[in-house]
Amino acid sequence: MKVLVTGGAGYVGSHACKAIARAGHEPVTFDNLSTGHRAAVRWGPLILGDLGDEGAVRRALKVEGVQAVMHFAASAYVGASVSDPRAYYANNVTNGLLLLDAMLDAGVRHLIFSSSCAIFGAQRTPLLDETHAQEPLNPYGETKRAFEQVLRWYEGAYGLRSVCLRYFNAAGADPEGETGEEHDPEPHLIPNVLRTAARARPFVEVFGADYPTPDGTAVRDYVHVSDLASAHVLALDHLTGGGASLQLNLGTGRGHSVRDVVETTAAVCGVEIPTRICPRRAGDPPLLVADGRVAQRALGWTPRLSDLESIVRSAWRWYRRGDAAQ
Repeated sequence: MKVLVTGGAGYVGSHACKAIARAGHEPVTFDNLSTGHRAAVRWGPLILGDLGDEGAVRRALKVEGVQAVMHFAASAYVGASVSDPRAYYANNVTNGLLLLDAMLDAGVRHLIFSSSCAIFGAQRTPLLDETHAQEPLNPYGETKRAFEQVLRWYEGAYGLRSVCLRYFNAAGADPEGETGEEHDPEPHLIPNVLRTAARARPFVEVFGADYPTPDGTAVRDYVHVSDLASAHVLALDHLTGGGASLQLNLGTGRGHSVRDVVETTAAVCGVEIPTRICPRRAGDPPLLVADGRVAQRALGWTPRLSDLESIVRSAWRWYRRGDAAQ
């Protein structure tokens, strides 16, 4: 089948396109290249367009004969959402609604949505499952939660079925080196630790060392981006096979602190990595670790590449080959 992949030129989207193609389908990337990269579109055609252009979205769905949509196109930085919530609601909610309306009018009723653990806010239990209270700490999380709620109402009214995949921390790079993480500026921890290891940065900024965690730094559940991509294909199979709508957490159940990441990266790269303690960032919770068992039962999904050392090694290979922005 043909699958429209909004944001398919981006980090997770490009890995998903590779997984879609390997599963025997054709990914059709719809991307404005504001943060994505033309070179990352390697497994199907690229339609250059913006989600805010309703006509362009409708044409893409109609001309390509799309049967399902994977929706990655969103603004995704916590700090930026706090400083500019207007932009986040416009892109993540308003433009998302335009996409849904275009899908309904084109008769496309299957959507896999790139959601986020940011919908939950502060974690109150050792592992965060799907029933955990949703109290986002930032506008980014609020916009993801709002869109999930829209999808619930749209299913009841219009029969649009969806799988919402709530990522924990996407990390790593394609094991075959065909695509990887490439942001400018780079907001994510592991790429910035790698840049420091390569002496492209003087030190790693550690945002907060006074959290209620074992070493005082924030703890996250890192999931290899290729494992996330495989979950999207399984979700596609689930929906097109007649499965019910789902909201699933994608994580490993293992948390790693900022200091853990720095130490693991230093061991992988064989260098000392300087750090500097900085104030906490607005909107950052101290702990986010998933209970991913529902996704494993519902989709048969198992993260196979998501131990921290494997994540760092794959990201380091991608960085060293010179394709990532430095």
